[in-house]
This record gives sequence, structure tokens and C-alpha cells, in this order.
Amino acid sequence: MRLLIIEDDKRVARFIQKGLQAEYSLVDVAFDGQQGLEIAKEGTYDLVILDVLLPLRSGIEICRQLREQKIQIPILMLTAKDSIEDRVQGLEVGADDYLVKPFAFEELVARVRSLLRRPPQIDIGQILTVSDLTLDKNTHEVRRAGKLIQLTPREFSLLEYLMRHPDRVVSRTLIEEHVWGYARDALTNAVDVYIRRLREKINRPFHQKLISTIRGVGYRLKPEIGSR
Repeated sequence: MRLLIIEDDKRVARFIQKGLQAEYSLVDVAFDGQQGLEIAKEGTYDLVILDVLLPLRSGIEICRQLREQKIQIPILMLTAKDSIEDRVQGLEVGADDYLVKPFAFEELVARVRSLLRRPPQIDIGQILTVSDLTLDKNTHEVRRAGKLIQLTPREFSLLEYLMRHPDRVVSRTLIEEHVWGYARDALTNAVDVYIRRLREKINRPFHQKLISTIRGVGYRLKPEIGSR
């Protein structure tokens, strides 16, 4: 389960992050609206906690853009504004819930749990396809040439990140940040280990390999004809 907090007040953001990490393994933080929008658009999160008043881009604008791009991540909006008009505006642009500051942390946790319990909406943007490889985040299934491939949660997250950046070389650092989160895995070769596992499942049983290493740069998911 992966959560994203977009909050410019670092004290508040770290407080929420620390509290939620006791229950959810990956809780990332963005401190301005532009960074938060870019990260959220990758679609790798299960829930976003979004402040309304942010530098560079407002929470209202972020929420509107995510919904316009058919990204249906549950959004819990935080704001110091408590008028009915402000709440209505947040809900109208696509927020799922609204919490006014200051708030009790117990209430925040309860609302997060409630949003995560909701049945997921079927979102075609959550079905990724590269060549004959398909990843469905709604059902958590991966298939290649119609064959179901069993992946661990971490393998699934890594493959999803690669599939959201097809043909692009992604560095080990980017993978660590977006798949492992800011609290990185203690094993320095963790990315290499998981890439090797994915190759065994995604590349080896098939004629065409998809995952390749660009020596000294990173990894790429791109259809290639040739030897493994």
C-alpha cells in the first residue's frame, strides 16, 4: 500500500508521514504542488492526501488535472478553509473526502482507512500494455501473450513503473525513489535482484525480450528481437 502526501508545511507533512508509516509501508511526501502533481500523475499510489493551499500549483488544480486525465486515485483534501463553498469546490473537482485543519490524527487515519476500503473504480488508465505484456492494476494481474504471470507485490510495483515509462531508460536511483520510496531498501543491490527476477518471469519464457540493462545508465522496457 503506497500513499502520497502533498503538503508544503514540512512539520505537518512529516507528522502525518511518520504516523501513517506505522500502518502503511510506503508514505511519500511532496512539498509543492508542481512536484506533487508530477509524482501523482505516475499513478502508482493508492491514496493522495492533498493540501489545498500549495506553492506553484493549488490542491484544487492538482485534483482537477488528475481527474481530467482519468486518474482515479482516492484523494483526501486538507485545508484551513472551512466554509461550505470551499468544501463544495474541492468535492466538485473530484476530491473523495475533505478534512479541515486543525484535525485529530485519529480522524485522519479513520478517513484514510475508509477511502482505502472503497471498491476500486474500473479505470482503463490502470491497464498498461507494452507489446504483448499487460498489467492490470485493478485486478493486480500481469499477462504476457495471454499467459498469467505471478509476481510479488514489489515485482509488480517495479514492472508497473517500467511500463509507465516505456522505451525510456530509468536509473537505479529513480527506481529506488518511486518503487522503494524515500526510505530505501537496506540492500544496495535490491534493484538488480528484482530486475533479475522480472527477467526470469517476463523475458526468459518468451522469444522477444522486453527488459534490458543499459550498462552504466539504468534499465529499459522496450520490445527487442534477439538473444537474451
